[in-house]
Amino acid sequence: MEVPFLMSSFQILCLVILICFIASTSAYVSLSVVEMVLAAVFYVIYMCDLNTRIGIINWPWSDFFRTLIAAILYLIISIIVLVEHNNSSKIIAGVVGLIAACLFGYDAYFTFPLKKQRHTAAPTDPTDGPV
Repeated sequence: MEVPFLMSSFQILCLVILICFIASTSAYVSLSVVEMVLAAVFYVIYMCDLNTRIGIINWPWSDFFRTLIAAILYLIISIIVLVEHNNSSKIIAGVVGLIAACLFGYDAYFTFPLKKQRHTAAPTDPTDGPV
């Protein structure tokens, strides 16, 4: 299953970005912490198969919006950090943040729920009667 592997890799990436942001500035730490916690929550939900038991929440759309918002926020914060490049840890945090934005965008593209729905052909009957 691809989803838990991606979730755990995003947790590791968020942890690396969290360390870089803490080393450079503490103003952008909250995004990494929130994304790491959300990735852990979705990881547990998918691993325990709670997404099939809790039918109130549309899990594919929730996961899509989580990754889309993360991609946008990481892109914005990484650009801000790269513009303010005072030391090398900020540059590293900005570059790793841009990589995270690309990976979250990739995940958002492949978790888009409407992309997975396929049109099924309607059954056709022979026009000359039963065979």
